[in-house]
Amino acid sequence: MKKNLCILCSFILILTLTACGTGFDGSRTGNDSELVMDFKILNTTDSQALAAAEGDTIHAELAAKDGCLSFTIQKGDEEPFYVSEKLIGSQQFDFEINESGTYTVTVTGKKAKNGSVSFTVVNNQ
Repeated sequence: MKKNLCILCSFILILTLTACGTGFDGSRTGNDSELVMDFKILNTTDSQALAAAEGDTIHAELAAKDGCLSFTIQKGDEEPFYVSEKLIGSQQFDFEINESGTYTVTVTGKKAKNGSVSFTVVNNQ
């Protein structure tokens, strides 16, 4: 009887632990000029600070085969100057920088699978 109870408890524990969702399964590279993520699963939020000068462009490419992606771009503690919600499929954006500073890119995946995210500062001077 105790043996069966131990087996049942172990089985329930294994099922419970495997049901916990993975927040991120993939690779991530980030520095002051880019954020690059390739993922099998993105079900979390990630941020990267990018240094950009006046006249630069932040080029963004986002893609996910399933689920959706959202992102914001903001300078310092200011209000975000761009907010994108529930992107589906593959999309590209270019944002011209009017004032030098540090810009924070925040990306959120909601059950996003098999995709990539890329934000790159392009020096236009």
